Amino acid sequence: MDTMIDEAPPAEERRPEGRRERRPHQDRPKKRIVNGWVILDKPVGMTSTHAVAVVKRALNAKKAGHAGTLDPLASGILPIALGEATKTVPFVMDGKKSYVFTVTWGVETDTDDAEGRPVQATNRVPDLADVEALLPRFTGQIEQVPPRFSAIKVAGERAYDVARSGGDLELKPRVVEVDRLAVMHHAEDKTVLAADCGKGTYVRALARDLGRALGCLGHVSALRRTRVGPFTEAETATIQELETGTAEPGRTTPILQPVASALVDLPCLPVSRDAAGRLMRGQSVLLRGRDAPTEGRLYATCNGILVAIGDVEEGELVPHRVFSLA
Repeated sequence: MDTMIDEAPPAEERRPEGRRERRPHQDRPKKRIVNGWVILDKPVGMTSTHAVAVVKRALNAKKAGHAGTLDPLASGILPIALGEATKTVPFVMDGKKSYVFTVTWGVETDTDDAEGRPVQATNRVPDLADVEALLPRFTGQIEQVPPRFSAIKVAGERAYDVARSGGDLELKPRVVEVDRLAVMHHAEDKTVLAADCGKGTYVRALARDLGRALGCLGHVSALRRTRVGPFTEAETATIQELETGTAEPGRTTPILQPVASALVDLPCLPVSRDAAGRLMRGQSVLLRGRDAPTEGRLYATCNGILVAIGDVEEGELVPHRVFSLA
């Protein structure tokens, strides 16, 4: 699509009466350094990229990124890292995730959800006993073919780009882990399920494969993410809270979570100011004392402030990520 560029009017032309004058670029508020996590309760219809932009604008933050895409159809937890917290994104993305989702039986779509085009249909609907009897087959380590409309890369291209262009696409099955899959509600042609699963699991593919195994077909018609790594619905903030700067009644946690809140699965090691200085310069520090850790990954703090993430190797803490939070 061609881009149209409007030329600026001559300087001597007067601005039409009543039209607001644009504020000069240099007068706009400068972006500020914000460090921490916003656990956004993303509404249905918003893309993850747009959600990041909304949070950045609301907090006037310089740097932000999300920890795991959430489809526009879905609502729920979208962890957004700001500033130094972006260095901890992998620890959140590698964590377990929980979902509550609705499967509508009888129709399979090309996207495996309600936004797609129907490609197959049946007049069959499973009963509750049939659904529950099948769930153990989809629990534990299972093989799963990702949806055609997904961010998986195939020969350097995103699968959804190839699928949209009508190109040939063959996705290989991957081993994923589903810790729990349980029926929450079942009525007529819909079943609501809860799932706890590991990194890389597609709920849309679960619904598709359940439908095929039951012989009735199915797709996800509603989806909510209720947990990502250490973050749960208790920490979520709404778009309204961010845009108004006012917490809703009953809120018990701060809207901006500390950077270290992403690292709760790692041991914490308090260090001295001198050791913190060495770590922040990328230098290893010798660990002394009877209780000093002998191996493993941990994060170091000084006076309660996150300094570094590193590995203990041969009696030394070797930093891999350092933080500037003081």
